[in-house]
Amino acid sequence: MMQRKGRILIAEDEMVNIKVLVATLDEYEIVIAKTGEQAIIKALSSQPPDLILLDINMPGMDGYEVCRILKEKTESENIPIIFITVQASVEDETKGLEMGAVDYISKPFSPSIVRARVANHLELKQQRDLLHQLNMIDPLTRIANRRKLDEYLQTSFLHAHSSKSELCLLMIDIDIFKKLNDLAGHDFGDECLRQVAKSIDESLSRNTDLAARFGGEEFCVVLPNMSVQEGLLVAERIRKNIEDLHLIHPDEETDWVTVSIGCSALDSSIHDLANLFKKADNNLYQAKEMGRNRVV
Repeated sequence: MMQRKGRILIAEDEMVNIKVLVATLDEYEIVIAKTGEQAIIKALSSQPPDLILLDINMPGMDGYEVCRILKEKTESENIPIIFITVQASVEDETKGLEMGAVDYISKPFSPSIVRARVANHLELKQQRDLLHQLNMIDPLTRIANRRKLDEYLQTSFLHAHSSKSELCLLMIDIDIFKKLNDLAGHDFGDECLRQVAKSIDESLSRNTDLAARFGGEEFCVVLPNMSVQEGLLVAERIRKNIEDLHLIHPDEETDWVTVSIGCSALDSSIHDLANLFKKADNNLYQAKEMGRNRVV
């Protein structure tokens, strides 16, 4: 499968300039905005651009204001912006770069310079994105790590509160894991963690669901736009899928590796993330107390 070259947002009000840029950058996916307001909407859409070519002089909201707004928002702060302008003074360039732009391109356009600068900044962004992704992955289990979990849960919680939507959280703990490590060794314990993490991740069906390693033998699953009833169904599917792996447990108390799961969801009694975590953790404790290998 061919790798997507990149999506570029061209924010420019002059049709002649738009046509030149579209023809010059025909290998990329192009999105057009003719006003600053349109540029902001398209930059913050569900399919954001990888790079923005932003005209400074547009009717209404100018390029500087667009840049300022986009750099203040978490969703768009890392999208590289190249200003396009008729003629920029040293002061203008300094102002744009201090606001967060990565480059300037002058009109009339030189196609070779436009292509080279766009390609360079897209490559730099891809490298930054890759490093960011690697920093969000647990090296042992290859699923999201605690940093990614905290970031995604915070975003999901704020969205759920502002949009009055649902959010469900699962806390998952491998049963009798300390004995497993003590009796079978850490290599077996590490393989168990990898297999459990893979099973949790594969039990999720939506792109918006996130499986993450919370720490040690504990995992979390974030389920945006999902009620507690739906979350319990996902939790039970995870529990059964892990039991069906038939990973042999060395302890006499059990035959297979199993997990206990605590489930919580936003309701009128939960006002912050700490409450959501506490409720899921309390339910996980109850699952352990009731005999393990169950969902509460």
